Amino acid sequence: MKKFLLLSLLALSSAASLSAETQREEYVTRIESCEAILREFMAKPETAIPAAVLQQAHALVIVNQFKAGFVIAVKDGYGVVMVKRTNGTWSLPVLVSAGELSLGFQAGANKSETIIVITDDATPRIMFDRRFNVGVDAKAVAGPSNAHAESVSRELLTTPLIVYSKARGLFAGATVKSGWLERTDHANFVLYSTRYTMPELLYSDWVQPAPEVIPLMNYVKEIAP
Repeated sequence: MKKFLLLSLLALSSAASLSAETQREEYVTRIESCEAILREFMAKPETAIPAAVLQQAHALVIVNQFKAGFVIAVKDGYGVVMVKRTNGTWSLPVLVSAGELSLGFQAGANKSETIIVITDDATPRIMFDRRFNVGVDAKAVAGPSNAHAESVSRELLTTPLIVYSKARGLFAGATVKSGWLERTDHANFVLYSTRYTMPELLYSDWVQPAPEVIPLMNYVKEIAP
């Protein structure tokens, strides 16, 4: 009986370990996909973010979402948030969940990729306590690309959220949208093997970067020093 109990406990422990490892692999993939999205945006003049905008960045959010539905559509996804600290260094990339509910006559599916440049220190902290609604909790405008860098104005650079987005696929219909971002502490616990939460990960140096996030951190430092 004791041997059976011991074997059962070992099996449960192995299953839990495998589950955590699988989860971490998924979260690493999310980090890598967000890095790929940012690099792809920056590779083409028609989507690249102008240097003048990046110089004003106090935080960056990279979002990857998929949308599907009919009449009522749900866009689900994930993203990362990075903040520029007061000493000029960029934080760890912190995983968040992202979504959007659309109402109206619509049909189809698409994938959308979004980069949000945040130009103040207060806005990222809204996610500490509650779900952050883009364009509601802070004013948001569509940002000009490098191809239209001459349209960068002082007014634009003082807007809290400057949004760059592109969609792939087909989705038709008039809709009313509400996009949101929300902290996902569990994902970051698994990714960084820590119990520190979003505020500490963003604004302290208590947690060392996981090897898998360093390429994204280095690239953000390169384009927004």
